[in-house]
Amino acid sequence: MKIPCVVIGGGLSGLAAAIRLARFIPDVVLLEQHSRLGGLNSYYYRNRTLFETGLHAITNYAEPGEKRAPLNRLFRQLKLNRKNFTLLQQKTSEVHFYGCQSLLFSNDFNLLENEIAQKFPNSIDGFIQLVDFMRDFDPFVPLPFRSTRQFLAELIKDPLLIDMLLCPLMYYGSSVEDDMDLSQFTIMFQAIFLEGMFRPEHSIKEFLDSLKEHFESLGGTIRLSSRVKGLTRDHKGKRVSRIILESGDILEADFIISTAGYEETFDLLDQELPETKEDRLGFIESIYQFHSQDRDQLPSDRTVIFYNSGEVFNYRQPQSFTDFNSGVICFPFNFENLVPGTHVEMRSTHLASYRHWKTIKEYPQKYLKEKETARIHSRRSIEKIVGKLNVNVVYEDTFTPLTIERYTAKKNGAIYGSPKKIKDGDIGLENLFLAGTDQGFLGIVGSMLSGVSIVNQHVLSRF
Repeated sequence: MKIPCVVIGGGLSGLAAAIRLARFIPDVVLLEQHSRLGGLNSYYYRNRTLFETGLHAITNYAEPGEKRAPLNRLFRQLKLNRKNFTLLQQKTSEVHFYGCQSLLFSNDFNLLENEIAQKFPNSIDGFIQLVDFMRDFDPFVPLPFRSTRQFLAELIKDPLLIDMLLCPLMYYGSSVEDDMDLSQFTIMFQAIFLEGMFRPEHSIKEFLDSLKEHFESLGGTIRLSSRVKGLTRDHKGKRVSRIILESGDILEADFIISTAGYEETFDLLDQELPETKEDRLGFIESIYQFHSQDRDQLPSDRTVIFYNSGEVFNYRQPQSFTDFNSGVICFPFNFENLVPGTHVEMRSTHLASYRHWKTIKEYPQKYLKEKETARIHSRRSIEKIVGKLNVNVVYEDTFTPLTIERYTAKKNGAIYGSPKKIKDGDIGLENLFLAGTDQGFLGIVGSMLSGVSIVNQHVLSRF
């Protein structure tokens, strides 16, 4: 029996695509290789405590009345009632270049604009021109790569400000070393600076559970622990005729949405990419858990800090295991109106070399020791920015690029996927389309809208 639609990947993009399909088409099947949903934004348990993976904050915040905002468009497209979701806004976040300058920003864009006017007066006019340009620029028109650095240099006089604007946008979405495609920059600038950040009141698990229940209420089916082994084409080579699972099951579908990634999807097709493969950027993340009563020793008014402490800001694959000269520090308890539980967390993210971590993959003790070393160095780099942390760690854990690759199947553990993006999701087959990170929408809201947009463009228009 042929299934009308199959979605490969149970991350947020795949879930959104599946829900959108199920609103109009019966018997949609979602395949997820892991034992739980979420992909890069999931969860796990240790010591009877739920820990989130991936989620620092969700970008693209909007008030309910802003109908054209991406967040509210997403709720409408999925037929989800926003009133059922309590959204907590960030307090204040910061871009901190150690020994140079810092910029504060929040969900009120005026804060960032005033910070730049005060600290970079010679560049404020260029910054305003930049904002005006981006409000009118359509980042989803398929265009060749255009260097953001070169573009910013034409408008902004101070190289330090250029680096400070790029730092958070790169760490939250760039798959390109030391630069961004202008379209990607525009998407992330709107998502982080113009709209801002928030998180659900409850954990990512509750959010995923609500999406799962909604999908299943529409008649959809979720198959967990169902890794796709390969995709075979028909005799003409223009359509995917069979989806082969590692379990041995074989499925047929009229339409397939793959959120596995650009290169990963071509691997399933057993086909070489039409261009040379490029290096991918890997990351390492550490979680530090503290007793709630110790939170007064941590910053109380910062949600996320993007920092650089090196002589220059390098956003590229490190020459060693990890580059601690820059990164992201997140305090997940510092959102407006969030009541902390018995414990609070601090999270850190840095660029990491997949190749280096892979060299010790087969040596468990060495691998664990290197992770411990990374946590120590990460905490030292954090204390350089926020001051000495006189708190006892209750629990700590570290995810390397190998961890990410293992649980998400993202090649090299590259959370932002391939440097090449397929903006229209069309990879040259009549019934297989790409959605998710490698389609070019970024962030959680962007990733989910990616799934929706590909469904609207390539599937619903044909039914």
